[in-house]
Amino acid sequence: MLVGEVLEEIRGAWRFRWLALATALGVALAGWSVVFALPDLYEAEAKVFVDTRTALKPVLQGLAAEQDVNGQLNYVRQSLLSATQLDEIARQDGVVPAKLTNPVQEESLLDQFGGRIGITVRSAAGDHEEEDRATAGTIYRITYEDGDRARSLRVVHTLLDKLVNETLGGKRAGSESAQRFLETQVEDYEKRLSAAEERLAEFKKRNIGLMPTEQGGYFSELQAEMAAIANDETKLQKARTRRDVIVGQLHGDVAIAATAAPEPAPGAAGAVSGTDINSRIAQAQERLDELRVRYTDKHPDVIAALQTLNDLKQRRAAELESLKKGDAGAAAMTGASANPVYQSLEQQLDQTDIEIADLTTDLAQHRQKAVQLRGLLDTAPQVEAEYTQLTRDYDVNTAEYKALLENYEKARLGERADNAGSVRFDIVQPPTADFAPVWPRRVLLLAGAFAAALAAGCGVAYAAHLLRPVFSSVRALAQETDARVLGAVGIAFPERMRSAARRDTVGVSLVFACLCLAFAAAVTLSHAGFRLTASTLKHLVGA
Repeated sequence: MLVGEVLEEIRGAWRFRWLALATALGVALAGWSVVFALPDLYEAEAKVFVDTRTALKPVLQGLAAEQDVNGQLNYVRQSLLSATQLDEIARQDGVVPAKLTNPVQEESLLDQFGGRIGITVRSAAGDHEEEDRATAGTIYRITYEDGDRARSLRVVHTLLDKLVNETLGGKRAGSESAQRFLETQVEDYEKRLSAAEERLAEFKKRNIGLMPTEQGGYFSELQAEMAAIANDETKLQKARTRRDVIVGQLHGDVAIAATAAPEPAPGAAGAVSGTDINSRIAQAQERLDELRVRYTDKHPDVIAALQTLNDLKQRRAAELESLKKGDAGAAAMTGASANPVYQSLEQQLDQTDIEIADLTTDLAQHRQKAVQLRGLLDTAPQVEAEYTQLTRDYDVNTAEYKALLENYEKARLGERADNAGSVRFDIVQPPTADFAPVWPRRVLLLAGAFAAALAAGCGVAYAAHLLRPVFSSVRALAQETDARVLGAVGIAFPERMRSAARRDTVGVSLVFACLCLAFAAAVTLSHAGFRLTASTLKHLVGA
């Protein structure tokens, strides 16, 4: 049913086929005229490869000042599209007439000029890994569209030269400016450093003996002296206590034990002979024992021997008392000085006395030094503070001077590296432009205009059918009116009507064929380079 309705609509619109053909022809001619009147645009293109990681890059790592070449390139790329640069390039290459003085017209031309310039950037590695893209370099593509092919080439060539030269020039200018600035700063800090050195030397001359030492300043030195005093006092107290213990041993039981006579060896005949008091007492006791074996205690020899023994014992007691009092002669007389234990104690006593003497001397020196430092309480801290300030200023100037000097040398090395080729520009594609325009695509536009003309013709015919509708069949009438159709009257002269219909169909076909031939002729003219310009119109009108 839907198909039938569509066929009814088509038959209704077919009544206005000549109107449709006229409309299509008019729209086609108008569209083709517009297409042929569109100006040609030629696109010039150039590509340059920028390699910032040349063989010098790893060699100069950390040695030369690194400049952001990509940042410089981006800056140059943006500056090329600025109004000042566009005006200069446009006037240089004839895009804007040199005699043009209308500001509005000039601004309009510059806006159009900037809109037809394209500068794109892509990595030379394409879609590879991120690390490969970072090390592969960058490709800059410069394009420009213009109605004059030669002018488009000139503009691209100018843009390419400015991109390369201004980038390198900017690097050199930046390096030279940095060097001049660093050189000025180095000279300034060199003067500051010399002045700081002179002030520090003069201060040291004025305050000899009051300068902070390697062990620290005034307060740390005073604290060290006080700590040394306390340490020496502790050591001296311990040494004196140790000496008292040794003296007590020398004058006590150790000394008495050291004077004891050695016992005779078992089985030895006779008494032990000796010159010390112990030996003599032993001999006297042995003599008394022999006499008592033969005589009584009242015998004169026994009484004499007993008296001799008592005298020796009293003498020994007196020597022991002198020994306890520290009498050196008593030690020799009693034989204690020959005892190894007694000799060891005497050596320890001598060492302790020496240690006490040394500690006493050190303690006196530290106390004297502490007294001197306390006397400088009003002077030394101020001197130390001033010295610290002078030293800090000197250290700061020294550090700044070294840093500036290092950066200056890096800047100079970076400039030499730039001259040696730390950044490489390779022209991948010089400025080129195809002889065929990139716009408009006339064949496509001609075909579009032809299709639009046919659509316009069909639309006009269908609109006329809607304005003047008719029923082309009994079924359509019955369906539309819901009335019962009893019959239909046929045509009076069928042969004549069929002949007229054939002639009409042939005429429509011929007109449509002419329209198609006109489209083919338009395509042929497009390929032949035909353009509908003012001069062409004048020529056609004159002809």
